[in-house]
Amino acid sequence: MNASVSDKSHVEAVEQQPEDEFSRLLAPTRISVNLNVSSKKRLLESLAGLLLKNRDELDRDTISQILIERERLGSTGIGDGVALPHGRVNGIEHAIGAFVTLKTPLDYDAIDEQPITMAFALLVPANANETHLKILSRLAEIFSDSEFRHRLAASTDPDLVYSEILIRG
Repeated sequence: MNASVSDKSHVEAVEQQPEDEFSRLLAPTRISVNLNVSSKKRLLESLAGLLLKNRDELDRDTISQILIERERLGSTGIGDGVALPHGRVNGIEHAIGAFVTLKTPLDYDAIDEQPITMAFALLVPANANETHLKILSRLAEIFSDSEFRHRLAASTDPDLVYSEILIRG
């Protein structure tokens, strides 16, 4: 019984993460601008590598597989040149994100059938259902702004991209 109380407390702590905590979600070291990739799989592998920066407790192959498996369920390309690959993983206490802009547009099977030019990858704790949905919803909202997308696409400085996302997040 103590284990279930402890587990419940952990779930509640994870679910109570403020949705506007983008400074905790993202870091300049997990941003890449003008990334050159030739396929969706290579993009997801690159995003997995970024998500793992300073995260020794996670395995790159596992994270890549989580993102790839999620894509097999349906494209996370939300339209307007943006993809939001995401997944749930054991072994993390709070959500982590990574962001890339692409050197050349990439076919991604997006909902609008247009190639993507940027992607924000998200990993959340395996039991953080509400947090997962809140963050995805917020990301979809901020990336729906065409001026915001253009500023990100035009930037060559990960620190400026980070600041732009924090301001909007």
